[in-house]
Amino acid sequence: MTTASVVLYNTSKLYLQNVIACLAKSSVSTIYVVDNASVENPQDFVQSLSEKIIYIRSAKNVGYGAANNIAIREAIRQGSTYHLVLNPDIEFAEGTIESIENYMNLNPNVGQVMPKIVYPNGELQYLCKLIPTPFDLIFKRFLPSKMIQKRMNKFQLKFTGYNKPMNVPYLSGCFMFFRVSALNDVGLFDENFFLYPEDVDISRRMHEKYATMFLPTVEVVHTHAASSRTSRKLTQIHIVNMLRYFNKWGWFLDSKRCKTNKQVLTELSNLHNTEHHG
Repeated sequence: MTTASVVLYNTSKLYLQNVIACLAKSSVSTIYVVDNASVENPQDFVQSLSEKIIYIRSAKNVGYGAANNIAIREAIRQGSTYHLVLNPDIEFAEGTIESIENYMNLNPNVGQVMPKIVYPNGELQYLCKLIPTPFDLIFKRFLPSKMIQKRMNKFQLKFTGYNKPMNVPYLSGCFMFFRVSALNDVGLFDENFFLYPEDVDISRRMHEKYATMFLPTVEVVHTHAASSRTSRKLTQIHIVNMLRYFNKWGWFLDSKRCKTNKQVLTELSNLHNTEHHG
């Protein structure tokens, strides 16, 4: 059984209608819509979108990870095998969820999957990443792109070509397909993070014990507004939560980060070189 959660806060009706339409046509049995005290989408409108929806309204905006945890705990109680966390600005074709389920069924060591993510025009989004350093997440925002291009290419693993399955320690929070037993093992989203680095944190914790796979044979469309770059308030929230992330894991001394990134780069370089010369 597969369940899913979509968190609402200032969410456009069109995005919500589109993502629910995709989920409703899939094998997902229950869609938890967790409303973080927004006013845009009233309960009767949300519930009219699909019979699969269970609407949960939070008394206040508790943050992205905490809101998804409400749904995940319900999914655990329901006995779900897999749980999908996805943004409202996602769309996908019929058969997408079933393809990921089949992959997970065949690979019990995999705790998390992210498919290929593209923009509406089909352009690839580079969302497979190493565990970030403070430079990768904070300082880069204040430097010209030309100065950081080479480093970003490595951080986003662009040299791999994004054309083969790969075990990556940081997968984007826009579409996170989890094995529920693995979530039970490593823990749910860290609710100290209100918004943004909760995906880094849970991916790296999952990667320590399970494979966290990029699956390019499956594709979803992500509109991706990158709102923290255009909103001063969201930029502040982003930076505050990044500070919390590095306070948790370590700023410049993070031995797990160094070891994991070195191992990932070695494995992916060998895979890339084998394909290139093969």
